Amino acid sequence: MNSNPKGSGANPIIAAAVRFFKKAIGSHEVPEKITLDGSRASHQAVAELKAEGVLPAQTLVRANKYLNNVIEQDHRKAPQRCYPMLGFKTFGNAEVTLIGIELANKIKKGHFDTSEITGPGAMILHIWEAALAA
Repeated sequence: MNSNPKGSGANPIIAAAVRFFKKAIGSHEVPEKITLDGSRASHQAVAELKAEGVLPAQTLVRANKYLNNVIEQDHRKAPQRCYPMLGFKTFGNAEVTLIGIELANKIKKGHFDTSEITGPGAMILHIWEAALAA
């Protein structure tokens, strides 16, 4: 994929992307899926890592500029919930309210393994009560 015979060393952007991916893989486990935006350097870096054997050949690479922003997408609910409120009055009130909204959203989306505190097929209310009791 990279037409440069010297590899990513000649292109500092691709070299930086390769270093980033190697560092991320070293800190975490090898991903099954990678979601990238339209950056050509990221795609070339992943291709190089697959060629080197750092990434398995079956690693799925998805290209979508919105899918890689999962964290920010989760924060959409907080402003929607807070807008009709008349204000938090203190920073502590704002902090507790926003943490609760984020926690409820993460539980709803299944970002937490709740199998230890609830049984299989538990309703969201039971999960919420168990999380608050923990």
